[in-house]
Amino acid sequence: MDTGLLVLRLVAGLLIAGHGVQKVSFRLGGNGLAGGTEEFRHDGFRGGRLTALAAGGSQVGAGVFLAAGLLTPAAAMAAMGVMTVASTVKWRNGLWVQNDGYEYPVVLVVVSGALALTGPGRWSADHVLGLTPWPWWAGVAAIVAGPVSGLLTRAVLRRPAPEGARYAPAAD
Repeated sequence: MDTGLLVLRLVAGLLIAGHGVQKVSFRLGGNGLAGGTEEFRHDGFRGGRLTALAAGGSQVGAGVFLAAGLLTPAAAMAAMGVMTVASTVKWRNGLWVQNDGYEYPVVLVVVSGALALTGPGRWSADHVLGLTPWPWWAGVAAIVAGPVSGLLTRAVLRRPAPEGARYAPAAD
């Protein structure tokens, strides 16, 4: 079981972190901070550069902490929050990823939630630091607070579309 949790944490965490790196740099195929800023504006967010930095930084931090198994419930909560926001952007395109849908962000939300509930396993920073097992309520709090924080973020940062305009789907 510990090996499976390690693989799951590493793959999901590093993918989430890489997603954040793309938002704020030219690494991993990103378009730099200016490109990340434009992507958020295109997707109907206000805040521009600050929004891109906060989202990218949250994804990098949550992903690295999740991969390491460090403060796992908090890392999972943050990952669920940012990927819930990504899901809201993709929602209008339907479920499937081939149509630029929300399938992939939902998978990362569910994987992060599962890690919040199961814990990071023996081969994790939490275990080395003696933080495991986390109390049951920490996982439950994470799976509630993560998506709720993402939905609140989307509501607060949503920029109303100009009258008669539609935002075209953009790659997340």
